[in-house]
Amino acid sequence: MSRFCLQMGWDDIPHLTDTQKKNMLDALPPHQRDARSKGTPQLGAGAIYPVPESDFTVDPFEIPEHWPRCYGFDVGWNKTAVVWGAWDRETDTVFIYSEHYRGQAEPSLHADAIRARGEWIPGVIDPASRGRSQTDGKQLFQMYIDLGLDLDVGLNAVEAGIYEVWQRLSTGRLKIMRSLSSLLSEIRLYRRDEKGRIVKENDHALDALRYLIMSGLDRAKTKPKEKPKDFDPMGGIGHSSTDWMS
Repeated sequence: MSRFCLQMGWDDIPHLTDTQKKNMLDALPPHQRDARSKGTPQLGAGAIYPVPESDFTVDPFEIPEHWPRCYGFDVGWNKTAVVWGAWDRETDTVFIYSEHYRGQAEPSLHADAIRARGEWIPGVIDPASRGRSQTDGKQLFQMYIDLGLDLDVGLNAVEAGIYEVWQRLSTGRLKIMRSLSSLLSEIRLYRRDEKGRIVKENDHALDALRYLIMSGLDRAKTKPKEKPKDFDPMGGIGHSSTDWMS
């Protein structure tokens, strides 16, 4: 017997009036509204981030050059995840605008993907990378440094990090672009079990997000301005290297 899953929301039900939809929505807790009204898969009672997805997702847009950027990096053979953020300091809002989500690949492939988004962007990595081997016994942290990444070790205070992410989500100071399907998928299912313990499944992008929020903002920077092609450090623009001597 074959099966399929069809996602439907209240807007797909013709006999529901706008008044009925509003009354039902008002009767629901905020963290259940998207799941009930839009059919978005999401866990309710045990959800770690009980914030309606519609409150923190935004359409993709071009990041202003004056916003500092950084990324969080969670390593692993089965899944490696990286998320990039840009920080609007005027409003203290972090916009998560890109992700890398791939499993069973060599460090060089992950490093290529990271550099492709801007070699100048600094990152913070899972502190376990200092003692974790993915291939031949070398520390992953040092391997990625050798591959040309600007990295520092992130802070892995799990509960404190979850609180900081939740604080930003609930106050509108953390936004995620709707194109980041892997990160959003993890948020929908991120939960605690009946004993209050975090269910460690499919949370690699969320771990990367924690590192970014807890440690990455201190390292965030803007893209360095390129020097003119005819720039000479001794004579300035448009001068030969010997002009300063005359």
